[in-house]
Amino acid sequence: MNDRLHRTQASRSTAVKANLDYPVIDTDVHVNDYAPVLEDYIQHYGGAKLVDILRKTQGSRFATKSEGKDWYQQTPDERQYHRTLRAPWWARVTRNTLDLATVTLPELLYERLEEQGSDYSILFPNDVLAPLGAGNEFRQPLHRAINHFHADQYRKYSDRLTPVAGIPMVNPQEAIEELEFAVNTLGLKVANIPGGVRRPIKALADKYPPAQYPDIARHASYVDFFGLDSEYDYDPFWAKAVELGVPLATHYGSQGWTGRHSISNYMFNHIGHFADGSQAFAKALFFGGVTRRFPGLRVALLEGGADWGAHVYAHLVDRWEKRNRNAVQHYNPANADIDLLADLFERYGADLLQGRPVDKSTLLADSLGVSALPHSRDPQGDELDDFAAAGIESVEDIRTRWVDSFYFGSEADDRTVGAAFNERVNPLNVKLNAIWSSDVGHWDVPDLTEPLAESWDLVEQGVITEADFKALVFDNPYRFYTQAHPQFFKGTRIEKTLQAQAPAA
Repeated sequence: MNDRLHRTQASRSTAVKANLDYPVIDTDVHVNDYAPVLEDYIQHYGGAKLVDILRKTQGSRFATKSEGKDWYQQTPDERQYHRTLRAPWWARVTRNTLDLATVTLPELLYERLEEQGSDYSILFPNDVLAPLGAGNEFRQPLHRAINHFHADQYRKYSDRLTPVAGIPMVNPQEAIEELEFAVNTLGLKVANIPGGVRRPIKALADKYPPAQYPDIARHASYVDFFGLDSEYDYDPFWAKAVELGVPLATHYGSQGWTGRHSISNYMFNHIGHFADGSQAFAKALFFGGVTRRFPGLRVALLEGGADWGAHVYAHLVDRWEKRNRNAVQHYNPANADIDLLADLFERYGADLLQGRPVDKSTLLADSLGVSALPHSRDPQGDELDDFAAAGIESVEDIRTRWVDSFYFGSEADDRTVGAAFNERVNPLNVKLNAIWSSDVGHWDVPDLTEPLAESWDLVEQGVITEADFKALVFDNPYRFYTQAHPQFFKGTRIEKTLQAQAPAA
């Protein structure tokens, strides 16, 4: 204990925190569930069968198998033959045994927040979305049991810690039911949702029934991102989240997608995969009109950084300026001046044509070449306007429906967070909503006392300003949670700190 007190006093992050006149909100801490206690809880909640289902889903999360053998059991030839995804081996902190205990024991984590430099932390238990791998019969009860367990484990520490609720998104009704239970019965305040769900391609599933062709079913699928092109109407779920004042978060990645399916290199699969997955999810909500219909919806896209959000925002603006419903007419063949085109060919085409006559009836098609290949019919209605569902009439609309709706979780040592705050590059000179995410509990954080100091290093290195740092660790996270739920921090350390700092009336 004395040694730990000494470390608290010596922590770089503690030193940084001592010089701040505002609180620090950590939007992404990963905690472990102590398996015997969790399983006992689920046993009482749903019986031995539910425990077996949990073990099965946990065992399949990182170990992809072919013919009953995982990657490590297969020879290189077998991996090539089956295209077996290379998964990580070690994914949790162990050498730093104090940290291992800290992310497993709620009381110890609560005590060490000072050492970390955090006033308030949002907790993402590593098992919170494990039920997604369960079948239809067991998925929801397992979600409910795990959410109940986390609510009970952290309730006494709610002034500084709050766990998220894991919400299944297989269909909107199931998602609504679990969200209502999590909020109204358990008192949870943040929902963690998957950014997409794999569904069978129906034309192939009808031809090759999954029960008879499980291997085909495993690969013949697509990802539904709950917005654009979704099989279901998820508007009732988004409406319920807004009604209940629940900010939504996701850690959606793309490992296993075609471009991230190396059979030999985990880093190949891992680098950028949270950004890729989050980008697809966010674009689906934007182009599907979700952020237009629900301007109060707030979504945090975690672990992928913020630079991709700035990248997409800039390109949304660029694309809209070139291909909005009016600008796209620049490319309409019907708007070509055939007489002018023919005249130019007559004046400048002698060397090319070598005496060939110019036929006005085919000149446009001949000039466009393969680009002139006809479709079955001309576009109708809004088919040419990719921004119609999003309701974009101006660049300001893009800012409102992208920048205002999404918050981008940036890890402590991520230098690319500078892109979020680069007003000279971002259209309309805006700063994106980057939020500080320590990612404590995962392999990229070997010491929980370092993240806040690592983010301050970016200030000293000139990557971000002191004002940007404040926005990252306090202003933006505070706005994210309170825009969704104005009373989010009532009764917490954050409220007490702000009250103490407020000038006397």
